[in-house]
Amino acid sequence: MSFSVYRKIANLILLLVASNLSAQVTYYDAAEFQLLGKATAATTERYVRLPDSLEHVSRLPLWQLSRNSSGMAVRFRSNSTQVAVKWESLVNFHMDHMTDVAVKGLDLYCLEGKNWYFVNSARPIGKSTESSLISGMEAKEREFMIYLPLYDGLVSLSIGIDAGASINQPAIESPVREKPVVFYGTSILQGGCASRPGMAHTNIISRRLNRECINLGFSGNAFLDLGVAQVMAGVDAGVFVLDFVPNVTVEQMNERMEKFYRILRDRHPHTPVIFIEDPQFMDSYYNNANARKIKTLNDTLRRIFNELKKGKEKNIYYISSKRMLGSDREATVDGIHFTDVGMMRYADLVTPVIKKLLKK
Repeated sequence: MSFSVYRKIANLILLLVASNLSAQVTYYDAAEFQLLGKATAATTERYVRLPDSLEHVSRLPLWQLSRNSSGMAVRFRSNSTQVAVKWESLVNFHMDHMTDVAVKGLDLYCLEGKNWYFVNSARPIGKSTESSLISGMEAKEREFMIYLPLYDGLVSLSIGIDAGASINQPAIESPVREKPVVFYGTSILQGGCASRPGMAHTNIISRRLNRECINLGFSGNAFLDLGVAQVMAGVDAGVFVLDFVPNVTVEQMNERMEKFYRILRDRHPHTPVIFIEDPQFMDSYYNNANARKIKTLNDTLRRIFNELKKGKEKNIYYISSKRMLGSDREATVDGIHFTDVGMMRYADLVTPVIKKLLKK
């Protein structure tokens, strides 16, 4: 039997399960519950990352990417014995080097003590999907979190529980929402190419720090747009993390990097700002031209950073990418975008720095 036939059978089974679910589950609009990871409330649509005011003034690719729900999560509490979801993707996007679960699926996590643990992923079968995430649980109060798609958006999302069970706002503030960590960057920051939403490194870092993280990663479009800096500056952040180097040119850094930084610093004179180098991508070990390009970009980042330091700028920090991906060269899916291994290694490098700065 061919793979395509197997897939059709699997999809049919999922549809049959979904139709059976609808008779047993009561659904609630996820918009009724707490949404984490959003930089601004000035949006008509719920699951988007940039304000409506930028629609006609930002670059079109940037605006389109801001419709992706990367880094967002819905928090709720329930005593249900099961959790199901129904959602409609904005685009029904697909990529050949990233799982559909990560691109347009969902992850369910449950809080046990002080730690969040993965429960299951909801795998999309089309633009609209209904899926059971967990069943057969003891009927007791639990705290849940659903991570949203990394490379697609949501038209709608509903959470399903037992008919007659309760569903409420979270009783425990986890992650802590005060002074979130705000990240700006590229496709890697947006989540490419984690295997599922919970494995994007901003989500890993959020769980490790127990602190809300805001993901402003824009695939191929981290060009130091000053409008994004204005959005970031509107957040009362604990730390700003700037990881844009893989997308920019030397000319863009020379022209915009300090302007971007000044927008943050003018609004937040004491908030730590971290600058992160371009990773050592795999082909640069063999392609001399690419190796020189990465070195030139990182040299430019370091030079401008040092100029800021000489200008008496305080609370700015620099993270080298030398140990970002380890020494085995096994942390990417395509030589550039991180696998889960790469995401974990990035989190290992960056989390201790952020943790220390949040305590200041």
